Amino acid sequence: MHARRGRTGGPRRTRALVALTLLASTLAACGGDEDTSRPTLNWYNFPDDSGALQKAADRCSRASGGRYRIGYNKLPRAADGQRQQLVRRLAAEDDSLDILGLDVTWAAEFAEARWIREWTGEPKRRATEGTLRVPLQTATWKGRLYAVPYNTNTQLLWYREDLVPTPPKTWSEMLNMSRGLARQGRPHYVEIQGAQYEGLTVWFNSLINSAGGTILDPSATEPSLGPPAVRAASIMRELANSPAADPSLPNQMEDQNRLAMESGVAAFELNYPFVYPSMKTNNPRLFEDFRWAPYPRVDAGRPARPTIGGIDLAVSAYSRHPDLAFEAALCLRNRENQLTAALEGGLPPTLRALYDEPAFMKEYPFSEVVLSALESASVRPLTPAYQNVSIAVSHTLSPPSEIDPESAVDTIGEQIDQALRSEGVIP
Repeated sequence: MHARRGRTGGPRRTRALVALTLLASTLAACGGDEDTSRPTLNWYNFPDDSGALQKAADRCSRASGGRYRIGYNKLPRAADGQRQQLVRRLAAEDDSLDILGLDVTWAAEFAEARWIREWTGEPKRRATEGTLRVPLQTATWKGRLYAVPYNTNTQLLWYREDLVPTPPKTWSEMLNMSRGLARQGRPHYVEIQGAQYEGLTVWFNSLINSAGGTILDPSATEPSLGPPAVRAASIMRELANSPAADPSLPNQMEDQNRLAMESGVAAFELNYPFVYPSMKTNNPRLFEDFRWAPYPRVDAGRPARPTIGGIDLAVSAYSRHPDLAFEAALCLRNRENQLTAALEGGLPPTLRALYDEPAFMKEYPFSEVVLSALESASVRPLTPAYQNVSIAVSHTLSPPSEIDPESAVDTIGEQIDQALRSEGVIP
């Protein structure tokens, strides 16, 4: 009886299993075809803890209508580590990179190495339309656009209104106010980036541009410097040797400045807008007197030109899907995604229209000051040798208290000249 069931049921069960197996294989094949027709565009960018970048990737993946998905890959936290990873992979012609989040100082280097594609035609028109002029400069090399500005940043003067009812307009006024507060035994430090790193170069670049000069000539072929550079170095030295200097100045970066201001020992701080929500959370009482003003001028009659930061999006020269990558990059930095990055990630937008957006203005009560700063801002030297230029500046001017202005400017000029001639280049 059992043997008969086995003989009559076996073939039926076998045929059913075969049919199910074939059906499963067919469905799997269909799924595989669907995945193959929907390429993943790998976007490499700084690690964002707010979730704004992942939201942008998800939105644009959905908006593509199934033509692509964007994979957000996080680079190391430090800018040097980010650049190192990208440079190594691009030098190896890695075709798994599609969209690259570049620091605003990298476009010239990557373009000269032919690692990124030029923006032309309709993508270029869409990239430049409504975009702030100065951020676009950071994405341009030899008159050609090589990236699209994703976000930007600039420093403001932050101060305590209970100590300083009217903010200073110049560096000289600020240092005099600091001396007066020191004589009264009140908080008086001016918090600024004095460590031997990129922040020190940014400080110098802001001062020299505010004094009417530049680090490099317009063609980026030789150092410019001159009297404005001596003036900039002199201001740095004066601050470092005055009561305004925090004792930790030679080791301070942006976050140390923020913490010092929140602790109540400072009257002024030159820093980025991230300090505003941080003060609100960490010291609500001091936040009541926390105010902002334009970056100090070097000369009363000449507008300040603070240095901008930010990220530009480029398309890898080795991407297997360049047309889709250009389209996706434009989506990632569209109005909705830039607004999310501003509100949730604290990253000022590069689209001019967003500065009139009510939601942005509410979250950024200092948006008018930020916009004004961006419209007159300076950029760091546009050159493939920027890393070497920055090192020459930051090493020569560290520590700020020991700066000999004329000698320091001569040294910076000599080292930059060597870097531009590819002599003594620092890896």
